[in-house]
Amino acid sequence: MIWWIIGIVVALLAGVALGFFIARRYMMKYLEENPPINEEMLRMMMMQMGQKPSQKRINQMMNQMNKVSEKEKKPKKVKKEKK
Repeated sequence: MIWWIIGIVVALLAGVALGFFIARRYMMKYLEENPPINEEMLRMMMMQMGQKPSQKRINQMMNQMNKVSEKEKKPKKVKKEKK
């Protein structure tokens, strides 16, 4: 009976590890095929919307997008209550 439980736990841990590596490989492949937005993509989008993109405006938009992505990555701080 105990060997069944140990076998199930080992199989579960192996499945989690295998799933992690498969998901990691899939995401790496996806990011290679579909890279995140860059300056050239931003320039093309602005031109399609009928705007004439200046380098200053593109830099501003890239900085703004980088700030938003960094803000999402940072863990939120928990406020401690004072007694």
